[in-house]
Amino acid sequence: MEMKDFFIEDAARFENCTVTTYFVLSSLQVRDKKQGGQYLALIVSDKTGSLEARMWDDVADPIAHCTEGSYIKVQGDISKYQGKFQITLKKLRLAADSEVEPEDYQPSTKFVVEEMWAELRGYVAAFRNVDLQRLVFAFLDDERIGPAFKVAPAAKRLHHAWLGGLLEHVVTLVRVCLAAAPFYPEVDQDLLVTGAILHDIGKVRELEWKSSFSYTLEGQMIGHISIAQGMLREKVHELAPFPEKLRVLVEHMILSHHGKYEYGSPKLPMTPEAILLSALDDLEAKMQALRNEFAAAAASGKGPDEVTDWVRSMDRSLLDSKKFLKGE
Repeated sequence: MEMKDFFIEDAARFENCTVTTYFVLSSLQVRDKKQGGQYLALIVSDKTGSLEARMWDDVADPIAHCTEGSYIKVQGDISKYQGKFQITLKKLRLAADSEVEPEDYQPSTKFVVEEMWAELRGYVAAFRNVDLQRLVFAFLDDERIGPAFKVAPAAKRLHHAWLGGLLEHVVTLVRVCLAAAPFYPEVDQDLLVTGAILHDIGKVRELEWKSSFSYTLEGQMIGHISIAQGMLREKVHELAPFPEKLRVLVEHMILSHHGKYEYGSPKLPMTPEAILLSALDDLEAKMQALRNEFAAAAASGKGPDEVTDWVRSMDRSLLDSKKFLKGE
């Protein structure tokens, strides 16, 4: 096992240097050179980010042996192209699993997973509604779902795209729900928190996170909202007798949490709980995306009075107001 001594976040320190290191191969495209022959356009990743890579010569062997999601060992030159760092590869080979530490290659939550898990269970233990408590614990205690819930990312790249990201997103969302609920007496707090915990449960089957984050076939064909609907029906069946009215209300929150048809919601939120959940879920994801963009802007050397790059998911650039006011 070799220590990984170069991480993508170090690229600025290694500009115009040659590095030999390991990555996950996130994307591999074979392209034609203008003068004949082929070259490789790659994206390589580790837990600190991704880097564009090019390999101009000796590409037959990598094409034959390397697939997206595999670990690779490379030697190449770090340089800046159009304001972004990239690596031009001279050598590339498949790396054996024994050569790498998986935790070097995937970003993971900065928080302690077991502490978040205990906090989440504490909220459920405090429910007044015994049926909703039974339902949520049936998910958390499930020997397949529980362990996956602790490590799953919340997205492939938009927000909380790291190991433990789903749990981190859900715990933060539950806190925000509990803080907001007292202002809206129409909202049943236990029902709202149930929706917050279960709304993205389908992601444990929508996403894969072995060496890099990707969508499962079920995730691509069905999607996490419909997967979660199926999971809920299975659990309700196992817990029978279970109140039908509660099933309909929980299922509605799952089906409507994206808030708009064009965002993939089969239904628009129609209950106080569904409306509040959808708004707070959107807010929580946006604030996390914003945090990522501020970090990326700082890493690329932008000043406090410069906006971030265009954020496609939000259709705008962003400004870190705290930094702007401090002027640092």
